[in-house]
Amino acid sequence: MAISFTDLHTETGLRTLEEFLSGKTYISGDQISKDDVKVFAAVTKPGDGFPNVSRWYASVSGVLSPRFPGEALGVKIGSQAAVSAAAPSTEVSKESAGSDDDDDLDLFGDETEEDKKAAEEREAAVKASSKKKESGKSSVLLDVKPWDDETDMKKLEEAVRSVEMPGLLWGASKLVPVGYGIKKLQIMMTIVDDLVSVDSLIEEYLTEEPRNEYIQSCDIVAFNKI
Repeated sequence: MAISFTDLHTETGLRTLEEFLSGKTYISGDQISKDDVKVFAAVTKPGDGFPNVSRWYASVSGVLSPRFPGEALGVKIGSQAAVSAAAPSTEVSKESAGSDDDDDLDLFGDETEEDKKAAEEREAAVKASSKKKESGKSSVLLDVKPWDDETDMKKLEEAVRSVEMPGLLWGASKLVPVGYGIKKLQIMMTIVDDLVSVDSLIEEYLTEEPRNEYIQSCDIVAFNKI
């Protein structure tokens, strides 16, 4: 979006220019250009409240003064026209003032490929940051059932806890009687939702070899978001 300066005789306009000149030597880069001449012609000498504008104003003034005894002449920005005590040559006037048909000053122009790439990278970084913030955790209570009453429950629990993956943390456990001398293992775990699927954990790890030697089946008893 183009930025135009059309009210540089007001405090609001000077404040806009103050922010724009932060970290810059001249409006269009490190060299003075016709953009500086145009804006210079529309600005009255700024006060102490605009340090960036004051620095820029003094720099432009130092460059223009040897060429123009007064300020930049014949320069029009919007409805504001600058009047000078001395008239420069036609060639200089064309170079510094540009066309009299210009109503506003576009300080940025067309977006370059570098600008587009930088904007895309910033947008991707914001999305990645938002996704990280949205990634939550859950607390899961799991029932792990043995094959029979002869299953070594200590080895069964060791088999369960041997499953390690990013985003998975095993917690407290206890043995719960089922009947006929059979006990099941109830165990807590905390998972990062984006990293661990409980269904995949059961189907691809807990009930597959070699752990299925002890584990007959697994059931989710409780699933709570943290």
